[in-house]
Amino acid sequence: MYRIFCESYDNFLKTFEEESYRLNIAKPFELIVHPEKLEKEKEMQSDLYKKTCDLLSYMKNNITRFPKFKAFLWTLNSRNIMPEEYKVASNDELEEQAKLVNSFLKLAYWY
Repeated sequence: MYRIFCESYDNFLKTFEEESYRLNIAKPFELIVHPEKLEKEKEMQSDLYKKTCDLLSYMKNNITRFPKFKAFLWTLNSRNIMPEEYKVASNDELEEQAKLVNSFLKLAYWY
């Protein structure tokens, strides 16, 4: 699942030529795809890190709505990418991110 997410994220990025709302919404995904960046952002306690953690918490709390999150979070856990709640991301933002992650896991950007 992790590989699917990473490759889907790369394919998703290729669909944009300029900044957009959806591209902006996906910024926390960068830290999931690149754990070394996650560690650097964690040390700085950056907003991007906190938003990524909020997303992971939101995903964990919405497994019943998005069942694919369960296995995906398990693969992230094995990479020491853990949910933590900071409450810096808005619910609208988290909902849009969750839908996008779900579309990645359903192979919408898999080619």
